[in-house]
Amino acid sequence: MADLKYRPVRHDHEKFLKRAGKRAGFKEAYQELEDKYALVRELLRARSKAGLTQEAVAKRMGTTKSAVSRLEAAGKHSPSVMTLKKYAQAVGCEVEIKFVPASNTRERRASNTHKRAVG
Repeated sequence: MADLKYRPVRHDHEKFLKRAGKRAGFKEAYQELEDKYALVRELLRARSKAGLTQEAVAKRMGTTKSAVSRLEAAGKHSPSVMTLKKYAQAVGCEVEIKFVPASNTRERRASNTHKRAVG
């Protein structure tokens, strides 16, 4: 039987952003994908907190490890709400969706971009 014990890989996201931000076109490309990256961070954080491997989550969702891997990657695939609910249930969470006025979103993004540039 497969070893389902979760062993996290260390990743310093702020250090990565600082280094990658020096490359031409990175900031613009990253901002375009910011929402997808935010979703991926939430998925990974929830799975890590639950102490589960991708295999364990897949088993709980009734899917494959490769499907969970694709879900946790910021690629071209946009998961359905139903898929997000299944993932959330598998890691002991619930999905919360809300609409935020656009002015608040722009201000928050501008603030986050400034914090990344300064930090």
